[in-house]
Amino acid sequence: MKKVTVYSSNSCNYCNLAKDYLQEVGVAYEEKNITADKSARKELIGMGYMSVPLIVVEDADGQVHHVQGFNKEELGSLLGK
Repeated sequence: MKKVTVYSSNSCNYCNLAKDYLQEVGVAYEEKNITADKSARKELIGMGYMSVPLIVVEDADGQVHHVQGFNKEELGSLLGK
């Protein structure tokens, strides 16, 4: 099973598209809103990113993939969709 985390903000349209896509394909995810949660913002910056959405996909074997922006093809490939 893959763990998916979406770093988002309140004013990000691509964040909404990414979350809608994940819901459409039936993938559960944790959302970390950097507007409302300062620790989520620090996590995002700590990973070397300054913009959202950032979608983090962790495989069952612990391998972590970062998808910057909403890239449906890349995300679908990582999720097997």
